[in-house]
Amino acid sequence: MPTPTPVSPLPDSPTSPTPYPTGPTGSSGPIGPIGGGSFREITHIPSLRCFWISQCGSYLAYNMLAVVIGWQIYAMTGSAMHLGLVGLAQFTPQLLLTLVVGGVADRFDRRRIAFFCQLAEGLMAVALAVGSATGSLTPTGVFAGAFLTGAARAFEQPAMNALLPGLVPVVALPRVLAFGAGLRQASIIAGPALGGFLCAAGAQVGYGVCGAAFLTACAAILLVRRPDTAAKREPMTLRSLFGGIDYVRRNPVILGAISLDLFSVLLGGATALLPIYASDILHTGPWGLGLLRASPAVGALCMSVYLARVPMRRRVGRRLFAGVVGFGVATITFGLSRSFPLSMAALAMLGACDMISVVVRQTLVQLETPDEMRGRVGAVNSVFIGTSNQLGEFESGVTAAWFGATASVVLGGVGTILVALLWMRLFPTLLRRDQLMSAPVESPGQRPDHSPDQALADAQEPESPPETARASG
Repeated sequence: MPTPTPVSPLPDSPTSPTPYPTGPTGSSGPIGPIGGGSFREITHIPSLRCFWISQCGSYLAYNMLAVVIGWQIYAMTGSAMHLGLVGLAQFTPQLLLTLVVGGVADRFDRRRIAFFCQLAEGLMAVALAVGSATGSLTPTGVFAGAFLTGAARAFEQPAMNALLPGLVPVVALPRVLAFGAGLRQASIIAGPALGGFLCAAGAQVGYGVCGAAFLTACAAILLVRRPDTAAKREPMTLRSLFGGIDYVRRNPVILGAISLDLFSVLLGGATALLPIYASDILHTGPWGLGLLRASPAVGALCMSVYLARVPMRRRVGRRLFAGVVGFGVATITFGLSRSFPLSMAALAMLGACDMISVVVRQTLVQLETPDEMRGRVGAVNSVFIGTSNQLGEFESGVTAAWFGATASVVLGGVGTILVALLWMRLFPTLLRRDQLMSAPVESPGQRPDHSPDQALADAQEPESPPETARASG
């Protein structure tokens, strides 16, 4: 048994760790039937509410910031190439820092990492606001701001994702992930809209609001309690840095889930061609483009709320593959549609099916990964997601240039279905997965009568803090 490690709390934050026994994967919380506990009880866990405020504030600010930066760089240069370079500047740090950010998240206090990253993002937005207001901001400065913000996000996301399972009982994690995904979708819908509205008032106003949202996220993360799983301070060796990649490679459930998402999104990236559909195929103009872009997020939001209320309990592997196949069918339907309402419905169904895949994948990755590995595995997962989105848009553009927009979308949908069928054969363990959690093992410190409802009650009413917190593993 590892030696207890003293807790070093953040300043002005509650110091009592969450009072759950540790499950077999190293996450906090009692082992119980997946999906237990009411949704109302879950939302009354204080640390979870603060975590959601921090995460939602950060996502909202980042999506607003992307619009403001894009608008300003185009106003400065009038170049479509520069718009593409902005996205590249934000994604490149995530790709280059993959191995480092995961090791940092597993070695240091994840709340501190999230706090300093959000603080850096907020100060960067304020600096861009000052530069815009004084007229001293140049395109080079905007690119530097985009790059540094991308670097901070590269550290923030694995830390936040790895922090969440320690804040709630394992029994509540599927509901929590589903609801959190819904909040992110709401931010994706609201962020660009708010960013565009703020651009009308001036870039400096947009940057200022983004900075305020990032700083609000900072304040919220300070109120999150330290989980009772203290990170192992494993030396930063080359072997430990590659530990996340090695763990994913040796775990067929995680490898199958994230690679399935990678190739399905890579092939089914129809959203990149929405301007062509709105202008040349459906003949709706800019207002139609806005509705088409919002449709997948609306479908995903509705599905996330449903899954938070009615979590998946059985046959999760089959449901994962059914969601991917449904994603492919919806993509084909959209590609062939010449009706605007049908196209919106197909895109909404596409988003809903994708959310099923997202929730199952995120939950499996969290539950199948020990706490001391979550940062590194989460960093690998983030790169898979980012790569699929970036390369998916590129693939759609290339195939559309070769074969036309309709053929590109339809071929992408067919490819997604074929990938799902192939993955069923390559990863039979994932296909046969019945529950989100594998066969549970009772924790040594867990009382037989510790029910899921009691665990949630414990989460809502902090107990007196012990002198030390257990190290996971």
